[in-house]
Amino acid sequence: MARNNRTTVTEFVLMGFTDRPELQFPLFVVFLFIYLITLLGNLGMILLIKVDSRLHTPMYYFLSHLAFIDVCYSSSIGPKMLQNLLVKKKTISFLGCFAQLYFSSAFATTECFLLATMAYDRYMAICNPLIYSAIMTQRVCKELVVGVYTYGFLNSVMQTVLTFQLSFCDSNVIHHFYCADPPLLALSCSDTRNKEKQLLIFSAVNLSGSLLTVLISYICILSSIMKIQSSEGKCKAFSTCASHLTVVVIFYGTLFFMYLRQPKARNSRKYNKMVSVFYSLVIPMLNPLIYSLRNTEVKDSLKKMLQGKSYNE
Repeated sequence: MARNNRTTVTEFVLMGFTDRPELQFPLFVVFLFIYLITLLGNLGMILLIKVDSRLHTPMYYFLSHLAFIDVCYSSSIGPKMLQNLLVKKKTISFLGCFAQLYFSSAFATTECFLLATMAYDRYMAICNPLIYSAIMTQRVCKELVVGVYTYGFLNSVMQTVLTFQLSFCDSNVIHHFYCADPPLLALSCSDTRNKEKQLLIFSAVNLSGSLLTVLISYICILSSIMKIQSSEGKCKAFSTCASHLTVVVIFYGTLFFMYLRQPKARNSRKYNKMVSVFYSLVIPMLNPLIYSLRNTEVKDSLKKMLQGKSYNE
């Protein structure tokens, strides 16, 4: 019976962010604005880093990939969400749901470990300045980025396949605005205990492992900063880390809240949707603002671009 029902599922219905019709269009306008700012900010950051040779350093190399991941991450969720806010039939095909879960999970995991890599880069720059350029070579930076992408996408393959091996025979209505593991597990009529256990373990390992790298890096960074004699030196050293630390706290905090919970906790659907909007749409919009507004080099580069000046001036 379950096998037959499984084969009949060709699409899912996404309930969306709200079921109140009068809020659909206002939410569309808000989320469209957020998505456009996300694209403008992150693509602008990538362009600045590419055209300004002064920004061709490991820190900005990693930042350009963070911007790229944020564009891809928000684009795996945002367009479909915006479409469903304007139409009555809020459906997504079985393969479309598979693809959305795969890419959103892959880019979320990749971002976790990229943030950890960026923390390690700051540790090397502040704690080992004399050997920094010898260690963080262009080749090493590329290898770190390739490793981060490879792990993120392989991890997502395994988790997505495990999810779509389940049967969906009672209902095809997803109580969310995109295909994510927790609402899909709540929807399944199969025994999801094994999948829930694996999701919890992998989420805990990924989040804790990458966050541990961040914490160790920043403990060493703070220790080195405290040894600096001048107040100006301390402020300058800390300013290079403040933006990254802010992004880390926001990103990891929301992911821990979302995934280290019981997947079938239906009484927390509204909270999960709000958290999901924050880390999938709002954080990608905030990241380029957080990194650029407090960064003199990026602001100078942006001014020169807007004024049409040469970057060699």
